Amino acid sequence: MKTGGYMRIEWPTLLLIVATYGVWAAALFWIAPFALVLALAVAAVAIAMQSSLQHEVLHGHPFAERRLGEPLVFASLNLAIPYIRFRDTHLAHHMDARLTDPYEDPESNYLDPAVWAVLAPWLQRVLDLNNTLLGRMVLGPLIGQIAFMAEDWRLIRGGDRGVLIAWLVHLPAAAAVLALVAASPMPVWAYLLACYAGLGLLKIRTFLEHQAHDRARGRTVIIEDRGPLAFLFLNNNLHVVHHMHPKLPWYRLPKIYFNNRAKYLARNDGYRYDSYAQIFRRHLFHAKDPVPHPLYPPASD
Repeated sequence: MKTGGYMRIEWPTLLLIVATYGVWAAALFWIAPFALVLALAVAAVAIAMQSSLQHEVLHGHPFAERRLGEPLVFASLNLAIPYIRFRDTHLAHHMDARLTDPYEDPESNYLDPAVWAVLAPWLQRVLDLNNTLLGRMVLGPLIGQIAFMAEDWRLIRGGDRGVLIAWLVHLPAAAAVLALVAASPMPVWAYLLACYAGLGLLKIRTFLEHQAHDRARGRTVIIEDRGPLAFLFLNNNLHVVHHMHPKLPWYRLPKIYFNNRAKYLARNDGYRYDSYAQIFRRHLFHAKDPVPHPLYPPASD
């Protein structure tokens, strides 16, 4: 977007991108030689933040034209998710009428009850554990990656060239990230742990962003948190605001929400939490939802 002949730049987002890479590099090259565990933790936070920034970029920040922002975040520091696939599946997820549908929403954590009914008991148990917050953080990155790659492999085998190209261009970008890691004092195995931990942090955000609800408007959460996790997730805890106004930058979401709180809580039928601390207390060991979609027809005997 241009204003008065000049291209608009959202400086908070651009500066945060630069700062995130600075923190990531510091973890690899400066902290790792004397405090590997600390370096791993700092790298995990930077990896999670870059994913949050990828989310900003795919929605048109810090430049209105995505082609200007995408090179800044194209190489996924988490190594696991090609940026193009993240972009395409997330934009498909923004079709609110399809939210939580096991087939139509690429980010749904629900299964068709008919599919659930024929799973092996041990797998049902694993997925039940994955529906607790602790399970989602510990098991979720592995379970999600297996499901994601299996679906992409199915699409590639079916002739989807777009998915194939997304992976083909992701591989050299991931190799470049690993080459930097290999050149740093941080061992590659430690960086892989940091990637897993970073993905685990992101699972806190996605754990209950959406719920099964008769009406699309009631499917998207508000978490009234203003702390470190809200910053790490770039205020996507105010998720119904983001879904209603996906072009708003992250730093404007809190003011928009808190100035119009009653409007947004009416919009999402009051699906809210006070904070991430409340979510940890309630759901660290206890699932919020069943794995089979509760609004789908139950499996026939």
